[in-house]
Amino acid sequence: MPPIACRILIVDDDPVIREAAASVLSDAGYVTVEAAGGEQAIEMAKRSPPDLILCDLFMPGVDGFGVLVRLRAEPTTAGIPFVFLTASTDTSDFRVSFMLGADEYLQKPLDGDRLVQVIEHRLAQR
Repeated sequence: MPPIACRILIVDDDPVIREAAASVLSDAGYVTVEAAGGEQAIEMAKRSPPDLILCDLFMPGVDGFGVLVRLRAEPTTAGIPFVFLTASTDTSDFRVSFMLGADEYLQKPLDGDRLVQVIEHRLAQR
């Protein structure tokens, strides 16, 4: 069971993925906010830091790596658990994600049970 009012920022340029993730997480008791791209996500996280960020890797403009690097550089957002959700199967993307400070790396298609499990684990470790 999530902590009361635990807020998750979902970042993906695909509205279907954002809505699916939001639905799964809302059903699990989380409050979700959504960003359609990297730049929007960075601004939202700085303005009102979420408890966890779920972010796509490949997006136009600022990609997931850029979001992670920029948020890790900010004192107010550096400690937010960061989970990539991506269709990439490239092992170098996986390695780079962790070198840059990602906490978890999930592959699409979305597995709702696994997503909730990972988020619960990451939030418990915070």
